[in-house]
Amino acid sequence: MSPPDKDRKQLLKRIPQVNELAEFVINSNRSNEAPRQVVMEAARRVVSRIRDSILLKDSTGIGLDELKPAVIADLVTEEIDLIVKANIVRVINATGVVLHTNIGRAPLSSSALNAVREISEGYCNLEYRLDDGERGSRQEHLESIICKLTGSESAIVVNNNAAAVLLVLSALSRGRRVIVSRGQLVEIGDSFRLPDIMQQAGAILAEVGTTNRTRITDYSNAIDDETALIMKIHQSNFRLVGYSEEVPLEHLVELGKQHFLPVVEDLGSGALVDLGIIGFSGEHTAKESIEAGADIVTFSGDKLLGGPQAGIIAGSKEFIGAIRKHPVARAVRIDKMAVAALEATLKEYLDPETAWNNIPTLRMLSEPEKSVRKRAEKALEEIKKSAPSNLECEVVRELSTAGGGSLPTSLIPSYCIRMKHPSLSTAELERRFRHSKPAVLSRIRDDCLLLDFRTVAEAEIPVLTGLAAEITSA
Repeated sequence: MSPPDKDRKQLLKRIPQVNELAEFVINSNRSNEAPRQVVMEAARRVVSRIRDSILLKDSTGIGLDELKPAVIADLVTEEIDLIVKANIVRVINATGVVLHTNIGRAPLSSSALNAVREISEGYCNLEYRLDDGERGSRQEHLESIICKLTGSESAIVVNNNAAAVLLVLSALSRGRRVIVSRGQLVEIGDSFRLPDIMQQAGAILAEVGTTNRTRITDYSNAIDDETALIMKIHQSNFRLVGYSEEVPLEHLVELGKQHFLPVVEDLGSGALVDLGIIGFSGEHTAKESIEAGADIVTFSGDKLLGGPQAGIIAGSKEFIGAIRKHPVARAVRIDKMAVAALEATLKEYLDPETAWNNIPTLRMLSEPEKSVRKRAEKALEEIKKSAPSNLECEVVRELSTAGGGSLPTSLIPSYCIRMKHPSLSTAELERRFRHSKPAVLSRIRDDCLLLDFRTVAEAEIPVLTGLAAEITSA
């Protein structure tokens, strides 16, 4: 046996037993009051890592100092922290993307948060009718207000809009043809494509028109005895511009009536207020779709509506009735916390002015530039008090976006703090903000860090400025 192998053997003998190590960690008050099972698991992981490092042939090796009980115990403590800490944590969104899919899309209003807390702390009448003591439906808490806000006859809510589309197609078109413009066969994110959802629903896709131009005659020529419905996909996460043409919903509705076919519109983002009043064009409301004659409209709860993740299906009583009875409806049903949050959010819309003020998504989209700039300047003033004097730091005018597959061509004027550190690279600066507690998510432009204050709330400024001063001074 060569000397290096002898050394490894001696080091392996110095590794403590898992039980002994766990006892040492607990008795030396290094366990952070974690349950014994967690301490054991952490000790097991640390021992395994040390053993693997010693046995690794190309390793520089571990010395005796690294095998001292106190040193190994500290490693176990670090591992305990990794095990018990929450994986999903709050972050500060300084990206300027209002509905950032990767960080949870729409923040909830205070009323929605209070409703979730109230319902979650105990039991609730989710599917129980208090007036007669009989079993009810969770949909009863939402249907009437959705009908009021959209003008529909009936409604059902599921766990997201992709599920809503899947349920509608499963209930109304399984084994039959669904006519869709080729230019609307979109990918909705994370590689999920509308044709794939149709296939899962058992519908037969009938593409009409071309990528950029589809006419009413394309739809009418495709109708046959096997046609179940006509579907229109609103351009909520994309736009066709230039030499393009699409058929208005009203014309499709008229065609559907002629052939006794329902018309389904997937709105995607699903606004409930007119965004044109704040300068966003091309995004009609769910109510406008119902008024135009759509038999079924589907849209998201956590995008422009500003509520929890949900898929809302509104439309005629006849078709909603068939959808409600389909087995998939139970598989994709909404949970009690989302019911509570969505009901509270929808009630804000009973007074549109209240909705603009109280729903964070609408408030961020509509906030005047001047107000955003004032918040950025306030933050900059605080950062400069303790930041290094040679830190390049200023407020600049930039552009934010709606994000989340909403308002794809709309850019929103905003104000950012632009940073350039004298010794840290911009990538390292971004990494430090991202690794702070709480994490601050920013963006990089022209090798400078940008903190966009359209998506930073007033209450987050003290935390953000404290972190910024600490990070830039390090």
